[in-house]
Amino acid sequence: MLRSLTSYYVYIVECSDKSYYTGVTNNIDRRIWEHNNDEDSKHYTYNRRPVILKYLESFQNIDSAIVREKQIKGWTRKKKEALMRGDENELFRLARGRRGYMKNKKK
Repeated sequence: MLRSLTSYYVYIVECSDKSYYTGVTNNIDRRIWEHNNDEDSKHYTYNRRPVILKYLESFQNIDSAIVREKQIKGWTRKKKEALMRGDENELFRLARGRRGYMKNKKK
């Protein structure tokens, strides 16, 4: 089987309103340029420019990148910030706390 030479990236940008946008692309430079210059006012980042790249993770497989993007999109702001800081202990604590919250909520 031939292995793809293409890299795929999951990224987080911080918008001017301090919100975060998570996406996936195969060309990070082009994608950041598009976020800051695209003319489609329906896009999330259009009214939140400029955006600044805060986090980048690379994958060789698009399916893996999409799974990771969806995972991160489901996270809380605090958990995304821990990821961007590289704070593995806080990521673990927040993940554990979330499961505990859901267990207690069902009771």
